[in-house]
Amino acid sequence: MKQHDFDRIANAISYIREHFREQPDLDEVAAHVNLSPFHFQRLFSNWAGVSPKKFLQYTSIEYAKRLLSQQQATLFDAAIETGLSGTGRLHDLFVNLEGMTPGEYKNGGELLNISYQFAETLFGTVLIATTQKGLCHLMFITSEDEALNELKTRFPKAGFQEGRHALHEQAIQFLNGLEINSDSPIRLHLKGTAFQLKVWQALLQIPSGELSSYGKLASTIQQPTASRAVGTAIGDNPIAYLIPCHRVLQTSGKLGGYRWGTPRKSLMIGWEAVQKNDTE
Repeated sequence: MKQHDFDRIANAISYIREHFREQPDLDEVAAHVNLSPFHFQRLFSNWAGVSPKKFLQYTSIEYAKRLLSQQQATLFDAAIETGLSGTGRLHDLFVNLEGMTPGEYKNGGELLNISYQFAETLFGTVLIATTQKGLCHLMFITSEDEALNELKTRFPKAGFQEGRHALHEQAIQFLNGLEINSDSPIRLHLKGTAFQLKVWQALLQIPSGELSSYGKLASTIQQPTASRAVGTAIGDNPIAYLIPCHRVLQTSGKLGGYRWGTPRKSLMIGWEAVQKNDTE
């Protein structure tokens, strides 16, 4: 999807979420994004695989509230019950998370060679970066220069080279909802504290189409009083979507913040809800 199309769809989803109780019809949402109903219907359906009317049923807030109120199982049980069916499931891929050594962490990436690439995906333009050991950075962007500066700030002593990498292609496939070869796991090589790595590992256990809360995630890592610290660690997540911080909500069921924009978080949750419903 082109960035301009993504912006329109994100705007439409944001509008639906804000006006959910009014049940806006196709004409109203299309007018909001300055498209004819026919063009909007076609663009939206091409992106989501369903009509705007059906997508409305899965808007993030109502979907989140229903899951949080009904889900009694642990995150582990939910993952088992979901199974390995469907395309684009993180638990299908057996994502390997490896923390950087204390020396690598302390030295700001010294001696690391980082390959990076910009790419278009289902949820917007991304910057993807890898070390010799795995993906180290994946973020949604609005400016290539600003995104690259952020990457270099995160690894101030590393060497950088723009170019394609097999792990880049895996991540792009995943972000586009395409089938991934589960025999070739996506490897992550992350710079973070021991606590952050524990939180990010817990995020990987939340299946696609399921949601959790900050409090539940804190309990999962056996630190039930650390909800605030968990929220901070989630906000520092360096790997967008693959480490699914978008699946964590406030205990009330409200979306909460998202590093790459609340409308994008709405899109992801709604899209995953539709995909999960279609495979059941």
